[in-house]
Amino acid sequence: MRDSEPLTPQELSRYARHLSLREIGVAGQQRLKASSVLVVGTGGLGSPVALYLAAAGVGRIGLVDFDRVDETNLQRQIIHGTSDVGRSKVDSAAESLAQVNPLITVERYETALSSTNALDIAADYDVVIDGTDNFATRYLVNDVCVLLGKPNCYGSIFGFEGQASVFSWQDGPCYRCLYPKPPPVGMIPNCAEGGVLGVLPGIVGTIQATEAIKLLLEIGDSLSGRLLLFDALEMSFRQLTVKRDSACPVCGDSPTITEPVDYEQFCGVASPNSPQSDFDIQPAELKQRIDSGDRMMILDVREPDEFAICNLGGVLIPLGNLAQQHTDLPRTETIIVHCKSGRRSAQAVEQLRALGFPDVWNLNGGILRWAKEIDPSMPSY
Repeated sequence: MRDSEPLTPQELSRYARHLSLREIGVAGQQRLKASSVLVVGTGGLGSPVALYLAAAGVGRIGLVDFDRVDETNLQRQIIHGTSDVGRSKVDSAAESLAQVNPLITVERYETALSSTNALDIAADYDVVIDGTDNFATRYLVNDVCVLLGKPNCYGSIFGFEGQASVFSWQDGPCYRCLYPKPPPVGMIPNCAEGGVLGVLPGIVGTIQATEAIKLLLEIGDSLSGRLLLFDALEMSFRQLTVKRDSACPVCGDSPTITEPVDYEQFCGVASPNSPQSDFDIQPAELKQRIDSGDRMMILDVREPDEFAICNLGGVLIPLGNLAQQHTDLPRTETIIVHCKSGRRSAQAVEQLRALGFPDVWNLNGGILRWAKEIDPSMPSY
């Protein structure tokens, strides 16, 4: 944290409602002005986090993101607008923050956070906020925060549920204490596969921003040692106690992780060009076979609502119904299975081959890759 500077008359006016709070006052607002927060991800969670930190007067905000704004982001990533589609997310977000509060400094890191750059990027910030959407980067953010002694304001969302906590703070637990190992690949669908309620990241992200401000001001009780769970359908909150694991490989008594590791390998993440199953077919090959009139069945294992948005025709049997309905499928015919991105269909291929179907293939990348490479007019979701 930098040395505190006096508030200007403009700042005294802008932050008047903060100054009226006994817990903040002029001294607290000066502290926020001298503080810095790194926001990793400018998507669903990073949007409300960054907007509220900027409005609160946090003096320096770093934004890390390598992605570009997509139309499907706009349902929940409120820092971006329709005119930003196709733009760099960090550029779009930085411009939005400048509109919210031109008195702060925004630093842009248009790059993927990695084992080679994370320590350097995070070193100069007081608090790190995890707005990521994948396990590999969550473990990376966690380990870097522990190694640098930075608090990690964590949040995650899926469907109608979210969770938040503070890790690596005052001898409290870290993310690895809660989740020592990542889940098996494909077990937990991402937001693109499973969907997410548009307002949900706003709720969880605002909690993350609140925790960051409390940490910077050193007020209140943080979520360190507690995991806050939110269910939007029930409109309920509950808490779980999280204890530091003395055997944790990064924050424990005898740590074995003393520098960032290969997190994609740790989480079993495949590269973009890796097969999703042992029986993949590429979109171009499928298109060629369709054009040639090859006899085959197209099996769609998505949900009916997804099928209604876009489809390749064929037979619809949601993955969850496949065990009961596989008897409807021909065993002597080539079956091409697809879903949205190739994850569910890879599981379906594995199931069907185990049931004795000899000629079953997975459309690599799913209907999203088909739309991108074969039929750009097909709606994406």
